[in-house]
Amino acid sequence: MCRSIKTLRPPVIPEEATEEEIRAAALQYVRKVSGFRAPAAHNREVFDQAVEAIAAATAELLDGLEVRGAAAQRA
Repeated sequence: MCRSIKTLRPPVIPEEATEEEIRAAALQYVRKVSGFRAPAAHNREVFDQAVEAIAAATAELLDGLEVRGAAAQRA
């Protein structure tokens, strides 16, 4: 997998991931899977839609995760 995608959940990062961090991870994922750093004009729309869908799925995942012991480590 792409090494530039970082883990976005506590305790790896103590604060919540920002929208910018989530979108950056989604962009890296789509770049890796598609093989395009920047898509051609005829692929731009589907590329951007994929980034947005993956960012939304990532935000949903992070919102739903329960990381046991994270609260104790933050205290």
